[in-house]
Amino acid sequence: MPIYEYRCAKCGAVREALQKISDSPLKTCQACSGPLQKLVSHSSFHLKGSGWYITDYAKSGSPNPSSQSASADADPSEKTPKQTDPPPDKAC
Repeated sequence: MPIYEYRCAKCGAVREALQKISDSPLKTCQACSGPLQKLVSHSSFHLKGSGWYITDYAKSGSPNPSSQSASADADPSEKTPKQTDPPPDKAC
């Protein structure tokens, strides 16, 4: 349920009220019985963390930097050849 703020036009007191959206707004001040005005207050909803801005996403098509460094460090002469044929069976 949202919290609404009201200010009394007569005494200036500010009051918060936890109300359903379907509830009717408060009309009279509890302190002086003056008329209340509903205030527009800041929302308590905040978007925090990464992913909310275009700069937070990785550019599409750009290579992964960790895969580039791994392939650049490998020496092609150190690669072991792949064995394609199985070793021959010894006949008895």
